[in-house]
Amino acid sequence: MAPAFDGVDRLFLLTPGLGAEHTAHAVAAARAAGVRHLVHLSSANVLGDPVPAMGRWHHDREEIVRGSGIPYTVLRPGGFMTNALEWADTVRTGGYVLDPVGPGRLAPIDPADVADVAALVLTEDGHRSEHHVLTGGEALTVTEQVALLAAATGRPIAVRPTATPDEAVRARFPAGAPAALAAAITEAFALLRADTTGLRTDTVPRLLGRAPRTFADWCTRNADAFR
Repeated sequence: MAPAFDGVDRLFLLTPGLGAEHTAHAVAAARAAGVRHLVHLSSANVLGDPVPAMGRWHHDREEIVRGSGIPYTVLRPGGFMTNALEWADTVRTGGYVLDPVGPGRLAPIDPADVADVAALVLTEDGHRSEHHVLTGGEALTVTEQVALLAAATGRPIAVRPTATPDEAVRARFPAGAPAALAAAITEAFALLRADTTGLRTDTVPRLLGRAPRTFADWCTRNADAFR
């Protein structure tokens, strides 16, 4: 990674997949390059008590960042609006969405809002050692999200409760998932089903001076993906 980090003084770090080894390699390269500010994309899953499996991976990555000696800012978004794109195949071919969380509520955030916050904290001072939890402004059930999507696409979309844990995992990863990830997703869905309020924060309006983008707006912009 050394050539990629040459001359870099501010870094936005997003490390996908399982585990923390890739984060350790990237942070080591950043430290060697003399990076002066590291903005790390983590997850609101680290806030659980106890922390669920999905959150533990992110927590381990955060610990690497915090222990790096590089001034840092951690962003902890909740669920992304773009996760709805995982419904596109069943919407197009069958006119339905699988729902693994029933009454559970989530305030999904548009990744564009995450990007705007990341750009802000990368380019202005005053965010060192802070941990920003990012959510959208509306806590919605899957049924409510689907109703907004149906209005944007102009077509009826049914909601079908998932019958088994395997079907719930396929609702998020239609092509399947590794065993560790499947177990983590199953756990996350159970926790979300139990959360009938939904985590919401004022971080986006406080930092950006505007309301978060809405899920209805996201659906309008992305309606063609579901037709």
